[in-house]
Amino acid sequence: QVQFIESGGGLVQAGGSLRLSCAASGRTARSYAMGWFRQAPGKEREFVAGIVWSPSSTKYADSVKGRFTISRDNFKNTVYLQMNSLKPEDTAVYYCNEKLSSGTDWRDSWGQGTQVTVSS
Repeated sequence: QVQFIESGGGLVQAGGSLRLSCAASGRTARSYAMGWFRQAPGKEREFVAGIVWSPSSTKYADSVKGRFTISRDNFKNTVYLQMNSLKPEDTAVYYCNEKLSSGTDWRDSWGQGTQVTVSS
């Protein structure tokens, strides 16, 4: 059973930065891609950013383009989300997930997430 452990959230003022980390454990096969999602109170979970291992590529939601950067550390099996120029509307619980191949969906299981709160 794959487990996702997200960390790095916190309270920050608008315009500030945070760096989130996600470690995945328990997988038996290397993932095809990993992604970050977020869920604000009263809203559905939404895609934020994704990274494909090989060939390397990234994708971002329009709302975070130019402000957030997703990256990975292959040795640590960890994916990061650098968030700059944060806005109050970025406030949410942030989760990570993975795809095992280009033809599969994101996993059904989710971690606890990490809370990001941006004050105005």
